Amino acid sequence: MKLILIFLTVLSSLFTTLEQQILQSDFTVTITSKDSQPMTYAGKFTVQGEKFLLHAFGIDAAYDGETMFLYQEETDELTISNPTQEELMQTNPLAFAKALVESSKVTEKAAADGKTVLVTLVPQDKTTDIERFNMRVRVRDNMPIMIEIKENKRTSTMKLVHPQYVQTAPQYTIEKEGAYVNDLR
Repeated sequence: MKLILIFLTVLSSLFTTLEQQILQSDFTVTITSKDSQPMTYAGKFTVQGEKFLLHAFGIDAAYDGETMFLYQEETDELTISNPTQEELMQTNPLAFAKALVESSKVTEKAAADGKTVLVTLVPQDKTTDIERFNMRVRVRDNMPIMIEIKENKRTSTMKLVHPQYVQTAPQYTIEKEGAYVNDLR
């Protein structure tokens, strides 16, 4: 019975852990579509509750709970804004999962070895492009290790590389001396 209780609370335990601890990881994102070859990108991120730092695709992004900072290396431009909930969800897949829970059918299925659980969210709103959101979570430490978003014509898979919970919180802002600042607040 105890295993069943743990199994049914993996997703809520993950969200609670992410509120209390600082997750840091390198990652790869592979985007596959029916019309083209898969593309893989590398990056790294730090997440604590709704705060995050992200470096991927030539962009640095940070959110301190109120203000979002986006720096594009190619244009040497730093955009500062007060983002909408939708903008946050597009930048942070864990925030996206948390928001998606309320409007989705949620299932959790333990792996045969008992070490991970696959959490699947299927949106009830069929007008969205998202067909399914999968997240694999390591049970012993509530560690997300894979996120997959299945859309109509493409699938994005994020694999966390050496994820860990760290003790020291970074500064969730970006400052780039000499960059053009586009302040939209």
